Amino acid sequence: MVLTTKELKAEIRKMCEEKDAIILAHYYTIGDIQDIADFVGDSLALARKAAETDARVMVMCGVHFMAETCKLLSPDKIVLCPDLAAGCSLADSCKAEDLKKFKDEHPGYQVISYVNTTAAVKALTDVVVTSGNAKKVVDQLPKDAKLIFGPDYNLGNYINEVTGRKMLLWNGGCHVHERFSVSKILELKKQYPDAVVMAHLECKAPVLAVAEVKGSTATMLNYAQQSDKKQFIVATEAGILHEMQRTCPDKEFIPVPPEISESGLECSCNECNYMKLNTLEKVYNCLKTMSPQIKVDPEIAKEAVKPINRMLELS
Repeated sequence: MVLTTKELKAEIRKMCEEKDAIILAHYYTIGDIQDIADFVGDSLALARKAAETDARVMVMCGVHFMAETCKLLSPDKIVLCPDLAAGCSLADSCKAEDLKKFKDEHPGYQVISYVNTTAAVKALTDVVVTSGNAKKVVDQLPKDAKLIFGPDYNLGNYINEVTGRKMLLWNGGCHVHERFSVSKILELKKQYPDAVVMAHLECKAPVLAVAEVKGSTATMLNYAQQSDKKQFIVATEAGILHEMQRTCPDKEFIPVPPEISESGLECSCNECNYMKLNTLEKVYNCLKTMSPQIKVDPEIAKEAVKPINRMLELS
């Protein structure tokens, strides 16, 4: 029997009650997932929620590294990932063995890793950061500290610029944010001259240069909620528009399209194909079967949780 969307949502919420489970969803997941979640947020907020929850089971609707982070912070809880194929191009751009080699070539350097990394990379890291707290964390490190920042080059470059640091930057990037271009933003600005341009810190420097608001998804959402402006041009994954529109129904949010779509055809927004692997059907099935569950090697977990806890302390 095929369940309707309404029936799926009702069954999911029913199973959450029966199994003492909560659903965590990133802003980039589809609207239906965000609607049934107990908590919707960016990477930092989701990490904090994972550390605080009393629930026995967590369903992480995001990408694989987010589910790993939940497991690292709550090793005794069951962490479910609706689709193990929900990876991350940014995490894939920094392999643990490559980072270890780079560390060995630069003795005396501390490693700052973006949260968009595997547990194995976090195990080689001194402190983890998100786009929302990277500047705050870096500012608290000694001024003479020798630092490696990875894997997101654009975020690291921005942090170097605003802090005056000279961190060594890993050359990694997000396939979504790399596709935004200044030309597309300027085209939209001509159509919507009064709109505020907002861009995620994973965007390239020229894109950030034309943005009036630069920050994490949470930063952009908060700005839109508090601003008296009515139109916003948004350069980040289009999933955030669901929460923006939900909380600001009287405002207009215009997604910036990619320079070139993966199909080679023009499209109106820029989406993460990994985030979109999370569906109501998969959430329903993972709760019903209690699988797939996230497991992290105990030796890796022991080291990987340390930089995450340090981040939570510093932010």
